[in-house]
Amino acid sequence: MRIVLLGAPGSGKGTQGEKLVAHYGVPKISTGDALRAAVKAGTELGKKAKATMDAGGLVANEIVIGIVEERLGEADAQKGCILDGFPRNTAQAQVLDGMLTRLGQPGIDKAVHLHVSDEEIVKRLLDRAIKEGREDDKEDVIRRRIDVYNAETRPLLAYYQAQNKLVTLEGVGTVDAIFDSIVKVLS
Repeated sequence: MRIVLLGAPGSGKGTQGEKLVAHYGVPKISTGDALRAAVKAGTELGKKAKATMDAGGLVANEIVIGIVEERLGEADAQKGCILDGFPRNTAQAQVLDGMLTRLGQPGIDKAVHLHVSDEEIVKRLLDRAIKEGREDDKEDVIRRRIDVYNAETRPLLAYYQAQNKLVTLEGVGTVDAIFDSIVKVLS
C-alpha cells in the first residue's frame, strides 16, 4: 500500500501518518522530519535547507527528491509506505510516479487529503510552537507556509483526482475519529 497524505502544515498528516504506520506496518516517509533532522545534525543538506525553512519556503526539489528516492529504495519500503510532505507539487508527483516505476514498485494507491481551515491551522501551529518549541511555528511564517501550500501543493488535489486516487476528509475532530475515517476509505 502506497499512500500520499496531503494537507496544509498542521492539518494532522504527521499524527495520522504515525497511526497508519502502526496499523498497516509500512514506514512513513516524512520529508519534513528528514529535513528537520538534517538541520539539527548540521549536515550540508541541513545547512542548505535551514534558511528556506526558517522563511516558510519550500526546500529545493532536488534535495527533497533525493531524500525520498533514497528512502524508497530501502528494504522496509518495498511493501509500501505512507508519504507525508512529498510530493509537494505536480512536478514532484510526476517524478514520484517515474521513481516508483524505476524502482520496480507499484504506483500510489490513494492520496488522502486532510482538509482543515486556514484559521484552524494557524491556531494549531501556534499551540504546537508553545508545546514543542518549534522555531518555524511563528504566525507570519505559518501564514506564509499556508500561502505556499495553497499555491504549490493544492494543485495536487486535481492531479490525484484525475487519476481517481483522491479522497478528501475533514481533518477536524478527535485523532481517533479522523483515523477511523481514513482507514474506512482505504479499505
